[in-house]
Amino acid sequence: LEDHLDRFENSVSSLRMVLPVSREEIRRILAECVDRGNLQDAYVSMTCTRGLPPQGSRDLRKFENRFYAFAIPYVHIFDTESQGRGARLVTAETRRIPETSVNPRVKNYHWLDFIMSLYETYDRDADLPLLLSQDDYVTEGGGYNIFAARDGQLVTPRRGVLEGITRQTVFDICTARNIPIEVSDMKLETLYKADEIFLTSTAGGIMAVETVDEHSPGSGCPGPLTETVRSTYWQWHADPKWTVDVRSLLT
Repeated sequence: LEDHLDRFENSVSSLRMVLPVSREEIRRILAECVDRGNLQDAYVSMTCTRGLPPQGSRDLRKFENRFYAFAIPYVHIFDTESQGRGARLVTAETRRIPETSVNPRVKNYHWLDFIMSLYETYDRDADLPLLLSQDDYVTEGGGYNIFAARDGQLVTPRRGVLEGITRQTVFDICTARNIPIEVSDMKLETLYKADEIFLTSTAGGIMAVETVDEHSPGSGCPGPLTETVRSTYWQWHADPKWTVDVRSLLT
């Protein structure tokens, strides 16, 4: 939770907004959303909006920023029935919005590039899109980061990506399991020649990839490295080091 709150506060500040509630209040609101819904397996979301201006004004400095949150039954980006075979990715013609226009490290819903790439994916009878940067480097998809494994080493894109919380958890798992990992610029060729590929997201955890543009990872799907990372990830969900007792936030 604290990692998500750190990123949330940094994103809000980067967009020159001010949260109308304190960090302590946000913790309580999120817990209350889960509690009121009586949810045991929940997806929890928090958002700060630009809000409303005084009547007759369009001066952004005068807007009253707003906060809202909700909790719903846990939702996967890629449905659980299909996760056994792995996701079929296609490289979208739509390119990722340049970093000089919208900072991808700021968590935001400026998602028109992701939305249009999803329509391309539907048209091509695939599961999920992969977006390239303006200069042909691999970035990410709508709400998920991508990792490739080759000869026992993981690599993930450096540019044009949100620094996801699950992405960071993979780094932590690699440290704990002595798995080499590199963050670098990545071309499509790296994915086409990979032994394994997986996606990471809060909405789904660690999700294996079956194909990228009909290229299959060499070791099959899901591969042994993917399974190691995925099993560790879900084990950590039960570890008090990484979890928060909802009831403790309501007392």
